[in-house]
Amino acid sequence: MPIKNRLAEMHQEITGWRQDFHQNPEILYETHRTSGLVAERLKEFGCDEVVTGIGRTGVVGVIKGKTDTKGSVIGLRADMDALPMQEQTGLEYASKVDGAMHACGHDGHTAMVLGAAKYLSETRNFDGTAVVIFQPAEEGGKGAEAMCQDGLMDRFGIQEVYAMHNVPGLPVGQFAIRSGPLLAAADEFEINLEGQGGHAAEPNETIDTTVMLSQLIVALQTIVSRNVDPTLQAVVSVTSVETSSNAFNVIPQSARVGGTVRTHSNETRDLIEKRLGEVAQSVAKTFGGSAKATYTHGVPVTINAEEQTGYAAQAAISVGGSCGEAPMVMGGEDFSFMLEERPGAFIVLGNGDSAGLHHPEYNFNDEIIPIGCSWFAEMVERRMPAA
Repeated sequence: MPIKNRLAEMHQEITGWRQDFHQNPEILYETHRTSGLVAERLKEFGCDEVVTGIGRTGVVGVIKGKTDTKGSVIGLRADMDALPMQEQTGLEYASKVDGAMHACGHDGHTAMVLGAAKYLSETRNFDGTAVVIFQPAEEGGKGAEAMCQDGLMDRFGIQEVYAMHNVPGLPVGQFAIRSGPLLAAADEFEINLEGQGGHAAEPNETIDTTVMLSQLIVALQTIVSRNVDPTLQAVVSVTSVETSSNAFNVIPQSARVGGTVRTHSNETRDLIEKRLGEVAQSVAKTFGGSAKATYTHGVPVTINAEEQTGYAAQAAISVGGSCGEAPMVMGGEDFSFMLEERPGAFIVLGNGDSAGLHHPEYNFNDEIIPIGCSWFAEMVERRMPAA
């Protein structure tokens, strides 16, 4: 596999960084140790500028090429945060933090972009500027949005932006990508039902919220099957149900239903949001009760720009020999906020036969480190070839 020789030489060093991050996971915006180490290393590498505090705990490094005849600027993003879960790998370098684990490979993503930053700082064999972006709070905290709101793109003049994610089950070192929608918008909903509580032996004297919520759960499933174009992909999943009473002889006054919505287009997203409220109110009214639906937008659809997808695939072929067609999936990724600001692409890299993402036995495969580093470096050198 034609990885860059210098990055192959750095394999063990970068692996050490990765395993240190793995041992010391940090959640959401609390990436103080990780951010500090990233900034320290970027300064050691000789980056032309290192800025902290972008998006609260984000870090940005600026690396200028030997020349800059066209003013080109490419952004490379890595996510730094871990998940609030207990690790069960038994590794020598397993998490030392109770209730926190790098179960999605962000430790590997951070290490790979750091490796690429060191290589690019040493060689500077490109015409333009590379901006390395280390983002907190990808796991539900909208860290990418926070960095963009802090002026990331304009402040550093970023014109295109690229990111990578490892994928368990895909062969080690195999790349895959697709143009257009890749990952879904990930939203949340909550519906609060109000009835009239009373004695379970006298249901005729009540407005029964348990019957109401049972009917509502079934009715919500008809939104996708009967309102969404069947050629499109969408998911409405009820994941949480509770009532205001746990007693066996009480009909509860109120009930709550919560869940997630996943879509691949803004039109479908808007349709489901509208129908979810309408269905909730209609079902509640049928039984004499009332409903209040709250729809919370999470991350938007991850949409790869066609031209930049081609560039990313070419770099992958150069490094790994091939690049497959990635399937559309219903998971979400907050890199989508950056792709709304600038054209770019999100590519995936095979982690091999490992436990799945967000699993307590998952571990990032260190074998793919020089491959991923080489792809990030290749993106810069191919998009901004030396003058």
